[in-house]
Amino acid sequence: MGAEVAASGLEQARRCVEEALERSLAPESAWPGTIHRAMRYSVFGGGKRIRALLALEAGRAVGGQPDELLPFACAVELIHTYSLIHDDLPAMDDDDLRRGQPTSHKVFGEAIAILAGDALLTRAFELLSAVPEQWDHDRCGRRWRATAQLASACGTRGLIGGQVEDLETEGRPATPEGLERIHRAKTGALLLAAVRGGAMIGGASPRELGQLTRYGEALGLAFQIVDDVLDATGSRQQLGKTPGKDRAAGKATYVGIHGLEPARRRARQLLDEALEAVAAFAARGAALETLARAIVERTG
Repeated sequence: MGAEVAASGLEQARRCVEEALERSLAPESAWPGTIHRAMRYSVFGGGKRIRALLALEAGRAVGGQPDELLPFACAVELIHTYSLIHDDLPAMDDDDLRRGQPTSHKVFGEAIAILAGDALLTRAFELLSAVPEQWDHDRCGRRWRATAQLASACGTRGLIGGQVEDLETEGRPATPEGLERIHRAKTGALLLAAVRGGAMIGGASPRELGQLTRYGEALGLAFQIVDDVLDATGSRQQLGKTPGKDRAAGKATYVGIHGLEPARRRARQLLDEALEAVAAFAARGAALETLARAIVERTG
């Protein structure tokens, strides 16, 4: 029953995120229309909103209110979408499909796709800077700390740094340590920032923030390991993108270095670590447990 309640709550939270994202983006009719169409095309192209939900539920687990958490959740989702648009570009992973539909540069051209990604990143931080006038210093400080966490995760020590090393290791032997560094930076950093930022805005105590940090670190690495497994085993229909591209491009993957079954075991081990980290939250952490299981047990 607890899992059913958590799943129902997550579906309601996902609808709230969708509504907030709709409000956060300019309509297609607003000047200049092409860029707004491109932004909306990718943002509303079928994403699961996992990172936004993690931000919301981490914040709610420590007593945060949805109206304070939603702008941050939306910012995380906009940044994630920007990263996908740029990741799919010919100069990067060169993919034609994303979430089962043509990638942004295939529909709008490379120049507009690049600008759409740039605009989503910019809009994310515009959302975070719009602090209501009635907020006191404490609430503003929590938002600013979460914003700094998110900015760091997007930069050269996080998402961008991981992408650089991922590109530089194509076709070259990779070490297990180097692979984990790439995964924790390219994928794990943004996911961890979603969890930690939500917790900061929610007013987490140092102990709670430590528990949620362990949860986010384990889940961030598990997410990319599962991606590696699915790239090796999934179909185009399951994944909504071209399978086997990482192997064909000579990219370092967990499956390539450790093997398929060890990769699956490691993902399960990380799931157990994530669940243990939030066990003390009891009912307040039920949604986080449900999200962790969904991430590791997903098939597409």
